[in-house]
Amino acid sequence: MSIPITPDRFKQFPRDLAAVVRVERLGPDVPALLAHPDWKTPAPVVLWMHGRTANKELDPGRFLRWIRAGIAACSIDLPGHGERLFHGAHEPDASLKVIGQAVNEIDSVVEALADPRFDGVFDLDRIAIGGMSMGGIVTLRRLCDPHPFVCAAVEGTTGWLEGLYFPEDRSEPGKAQPRWVVRHERDAVAVVSAAAHLSTFRPIPLLMLHSEADRMMPFAVAKGFADRLRTHYQEIGADPSLIELVTWPETGAPEEHIGFGRFSNDAKNTQTEFFKRHLHPIAPSNE
Repeated sequence: MSIPITPDRFKQFPRDLAAVVRVERLGPDVPALLAHPDWKTPAPVVLWMHGRTANKELDPGRFLRWIRAGIAACSIDLPGHGERLFHGAHEPDASLKVIGQAVNEIDSVVEALADPRFDGVFDLDRIAIGGMSMGGIVTLRRLCDPHPFVCAAVEGTTGWLEGLYFPEDRSEPGKAQPRWVVRHERDAVAVVSAAAHLSTFRPIPLLMLHSEADRMMPFAVAKGFADRLRTHYQEIGADPSLIELVTWPETGAPEEHIGFGRFSNDAKNTQTEFFKRHLHPIAPSNE
């Protein structure tokens, strides 16, 4: 198998990661960054999605931890981002369109990982999904429909979009309730809000990381979703403790939303350990 590398794109990556990164177009022409521990041995894989205004190359330290643990990464550009940028896609009023399109693209991206050109190095019986901010919203909505994912991890996000876009829907005594920067129609929000589709959310392990001081994605909407999902798990006889909500009172990150500031290392390590626990990778040999 020979997949071209574009070294300039990865010149800021840690050396160990740059050596095992490839770029591909998957499914309906979705740009993807692929990293694999050795490109020979079948390994579990995480499908990862970035946040609004970012791109698939963001946060290489995350992917480095995964490959060192024996876990492959498939990080994709969301619609209108990265290599498929289009005018207006980064604006808040385009969010619902971007989220909806991304949800619909996931299956074909996963199917593409089984293409013979990859020689079976992605073990799709051990596949996880995750994302940050908008990528997390996409993740949680996709999990409301039948899917192959073993577990999921999200950060700085929520599946309760009604609470995010319509602050009157959440109750935070003593706190002002600022309205989202743009107005969305409730029916349109419900289409991509996981909270509106919880009855079909199959219980799997889920890790949620969040700063309690997040100024873009209020903690109340993250906790509100976690509470709703735990209730759903309990009602159908699943263990609510499958949902792990890990938080920090404040982190020092920009807007308390972009990364986890001085707790960034802790957050990445917590996430990697979560994936190791549920994907059962075999760490690559140092030889």
